[in-house]
Amino acid sequence: MHPKMYPRINCRTLLIAVLLPAALSLAGCDSRPALEVDANALGHTPATTTTANANGQVLEQRPFGNREDFSHARRGLIAQEPSLVIQHQNGDTIWDMGAYDFINAEGVDAPASVNPSLWRQAALNNIHGLFEVTDGLYQLRGYDLANMSIIEGDSGWILVDPLTSRETASRAFLFAQQHLGKKPVHAIVFTHSHIDHFGGVQGVLQHLSEEERQNLRIIAPAGFEEEATSENIIAGPAMTRRAMYMYGKRLGRDERGHVGTGLGKGPAFGSFGFEAATDLIHETGSELTVDGVPMVFQMVSGSEAPAEFTFYLPEQRAFCGAELVSRNLHNLYTLRGAKVRDARAWSAYIDEARIRFAEAEVYFASHHWPLWGQDSIQDFLIKQRDTYKFIHDQSVRLLNQGHTPNEIAEQLELPAALNEDFHNQGYYGTVSHNAKAVYQNYMGWFTANPAKLNPLPESDAARRYVEMMGGASQILQRADADFAAAADMTPADGKQTYRWLAELLNHVVFAEPDNAEAKALLAKVYDQLGYLAESAPWRDFYLTGAFELRHGAPAEGISPAVMKEVLVNTPVSLFFDSMAVRLMADEADGESLTVKITFTDLGESYLLTLNNSVLHHQATANDTPADATLNLTHPLFIDLLVGEAGVKELLFSDDVSFEGSKLDLIRFFGMLDKPDGSFNIVTP
Repeated sequence: MHPKMYPRINCRTLLIAVLLPAALSLAGCDSRPALEVDANALGHTPATTTTANANGQVLEQRPFGNREDFSHARRGLIAQEPSLVIQHQNGDTIWDMGAYDFINAEGVDAPASVNPSLWRQAALNNIHGLFEVTDGLYQLRGYDLANMSIIEGDSGWILVDPLTSRETASRAFLFAQQHLGKKPVHAIVFTHSHIDHFGGVQGVLQHLSEEERQNLRIIAPAGFEEEATSENIIAGPAMTRRAMYMYGKRLGRDERGHVGTGLGKGPAFGSFGFEAATDLIHETGSELTVDGVPMVFQMVSGSEAPAEFTFYLPEQRAFCGAELVSRNLHNLYTLRGAKVRDARAWSAYIDEARIRFAEAEVYFASHHWPLWGQDSIQDFLIKQRDTYKFIHDQSVRLLNQGHTPNEIAEQLELPAALNEDFHNQGYYGTVSHNAKAVYQNYMGWFTANPAKLNPLPESDAARRYVEMMGGASQILQRADADFAAAADMTPADGKQTYRWLAELLNHVVFAEPDNAEAKALLAKVYDQLGYLAESAPWRDFYLTGAFELRHGAPAEGISPAVMKEVLVNTPVSLFFDSMAVRLMADEADGESLTVKITFTDLGESYLLTLNNSVLHHQATANDTPADATLNLTHPLFIDLLVGEAGVKELLFSDDVSFEGSKLDLIRFFGMLDKPDGSFNIVTP
């Protein structure tokens, strides 16, 4: 790339444009309202007769007469906000429990467009408020995707998992104070490194006195800070886009749309924060006494999160399962995209907890409702343990017989002894995609079939399929007839037909992305598959796919400003990792450059070296020579990332200076891709 290609580009302007995506990759999702069109205009079609019959059969497969979960979910209710609506700082609504009032409070009488088992789970997750779990232990549920727990100490509170966003955590904390009285906060516990368990911490801290903040203990698992700030930064734009599907971000809250996530209602996309830990737990068996409360920890990193612990309160005989166990089958692979989790290790951790904390009379966790009674807790842990072990062992057995991931997923079913309890059902993870995760963990993407070794890209293969089958018109005529015929099929045959039509019509759409008839019919198919899904993420994926076939991909990506407090605590070296994966190899071909970025307030310099279309970075001395050097302060760097500083600040700020060749700096930044997180998924 030659400098003359950029004669009119201001290097400061270009700097903003290329730095921003590094922040975008962390943001998770934007804070705009969920819908871009009226929820009543989404156009999701009614459930067909086959779908209605299939969902009706679910009532015969589960013990729906057992109401114990509803009793447990309501037990200990102290107070509830009937109209629980929470606004973002900018005025947007980020949390509205009333939007789910269409769900029957008892989880019965499911509409034909919702799997009755998922409808039941959604009703349980609607139960919200402040609850007493046992003496000195409280929970706030239904203020966010996760729970906030409160442990009463000798003179104040220990808070556990302060939710996702500043706004929801603040509201929950103030509600607890209103009903339990104001007490000093002596410690905050982060059970693991996912943002729905720490992102709201500033919402609590803003209400503490200066003395409280100075003496506050932040307790977290070893590795927490690195994992909490780095998750998603490399593959963030893709993960973020897919998360919009997984959580039904663009769907209406209604019986043909989003009903919940299975794990809770959904994450609150407000302002995310961070606070560094003062106490890191490294080993299982570690003990702390906090405000007179003994706590015993179990490290379970590598199960649901890369940095995670559970803990036990001996005085209350209460076991906090964090997210090692929950009231659903969890993900060995999350559909938004992530590294697969080790089912064998996960199962072993549950067994270790069962034995180590065998005297527990109370179970509570980061999601869902508690459980009481030693025998009930042991039974719960045994079945959760054995579910993950069963999926692992049987998937490996079948892969060793030569079965492919799809074949394993199709035939693997939990045995009756593990399939009768609702807490083992696939409301979040599923046996199907978890089995595929086990295969991926051991064998990777290749099934050993040579036909799968070097297949054509999706659009190229689709065009050839469509041509071979006589063209789009002929395929659509047959597909339309098959869709109509499915209404008279048995539920099993009808579901198989919808699955086949999804694959078939996807070829037509990828061959002819402007074919409105193909997109409309595929959207109708996705509607039915969504209505049939027991898994909330499956439902949201299908229905969001239908939505985007009808309305298109989002016009813009995410807003990085919601992540400012997290970005401030993110090691700057991670942003250079992000730059490296955005280097456009064709543009960098034959180029050789060195660029130094110096943070003047930190006294840190990083040398970026470009050779062989590969970008490396390393910490370096401030006086290291480079082709071009950018000097700026860390706060200004963060303001640039989140869009709170622009050209004016760069032009007139005393915190920015350049050395060496500005053209080289422009040339370097011009080689970096700028993903906006709004790419197509259901169309090419």
